[in-house]
Amino acid sequence: MNFFYKLMFNRIFLILLLIGNFIGTVYGYYWYRGQLSQTEWYFIPFVPDSPTATLFLCISILLLLLNKKSGLIDALAFTTLIKYGVWAVVMNFITFIEIGTVTNIGLMLIASHGIMAIQAFLFLPHFEVKTWHIYVTAFWLFHNDVIDYVYRQYPVYGNLQHYFEHIGYFAFWLTIIVLVLLMTIVTRNKENLNNNRLNNHSN
Repeated sequence: MNFFYKLMFNRIFLILLLIGNFIGTVYGYYWYRGQLSQTEWYFIPFVPDSPTATLFLCISILLLLLNKKSGLIDALAFTTLIKYGVWAVVMNFITFIEIGTVTNIGLMLIASHGIMAIQAFLFLPHFEVKTWHIYVTAFWLFHNDVIDYVYRQYPVYGNLQHYFEHIGYFAFWLTIIVLVLLMTIVTRNKENLNNNRLNNHSN
């Protein structure tokens, strides 16, 4: 754990992480080019969920390299990386079951989206998220779910459209889970900070 903690304060590692995620973000938006070309302009920001999650991460890393922070961007990156990383992994496993075979593209998507979810936890040492950041993040996530599964602008995923209602229900609970996780971490960080302050005063 100390090894990963030190990595998150290493500028070279952060630069490499930024480059890797930037490339992944650009490729992610390119991946959605077909669907985006058929999407009304006002829905476009809510279709490519995974690339937008890594875009939040890129902004967060860039701010770190500039010795700045944004609790709101950190909260958005943390929750969306986990939510859409896990979502895509599950969708690809279901696709394997549906088509009865494992594909190289599916394995690539599982690996890349799994890494997305893992990356979210690497940035916990830099977390300075406030309560209002959580509220804005919750609004973004639930609003995105409504756009995806009420207005049917969800990412088109192979031949899983006949599971539409179940996928929407799954996405809703992923939103709840990541928000609870975020609130738990923020609360714990505040408690640790207060305990450290008390210890310093007592010393």
